[in-house]
Amino acid sequence: MAYPSQLGFQDAASPLMEELLHFHDHALMVVLLISVLVLYIIVTMVTTTLTDKLILDSQLIEIIWTILPALVLAIIALPSLRILYLMDEINDPHLTIKAIGHQWYWNYEYTDYKELAFDSYMIPTQDLTPGQLRLLEVDHRMVVPTNSPVRMLVTAEDVLHSWAVPSLGIKMDAVPGRLNQTTLYANRPGVFYGQCSEICGANHSFMPIVIESIPLTHFKNWATLMIENE
Repeated sequence: MAYPSQLGFQDAASPLMEELLHFHDHALMVVLLISVLVLYIIVTMVTTTLTDKLILDSQLIEIIWTILPALVLAIIALPSLRILYLMDEINDPHLTIKAIGHQWYWNYEYTDYKELAFDSYMIPTQDLTPGQLRLLEVDHRMVVPTNSPVRMLVTAEDVLHSWAVPSLGIKMDAVPGRLNQTTLYANRPGVFYGQCSEICGANHSFMPIVIESIPLTHFKNWATLMIENE
């Protein structure tokens, strides 16, 4: 999760987030090189007193500064399109979970189980135990198996919401009357935090998302226990 004064992204917990981090670094280097080149040209033009008549009217330079930006755009666009297609791919999911946004809590339905569904409310500050995070902890976490592709179906009951977990590289709008689909893959055990990322009313800041990734055998035990307690 994020920490105070953090400048970069959260540590990646999924292959998609790792790809996004790599693309961010790639694009940042391209922007840095362009900025240095433009700054060098500006400083040179301001400080030099010499004039070259070949530069004042040169078709070669015009060709270069037309083709070069197109190449730079291609260098940025191709990896971006690849990641976009990867984010839409859902190959043989092991589990399907439906997240429904309400004012102001989340409801999770494990559609592969008949009676496994629960509401997830934020724990009020006065009820937090030592070590729990203010405005981020919930009474029921969404539990997923580690190293298993999960299909997420995201929708809303009342107004627009957005189901976002930065460390997993997921941000999907929850729209009433519409079912959006994305993929979730946690490649390590842990607890990952997110929040609603669409202004949805007075308590928009108080509907966090908590995903707990556990080994598959532990997930089966958890699912059985949750069904028995229903």
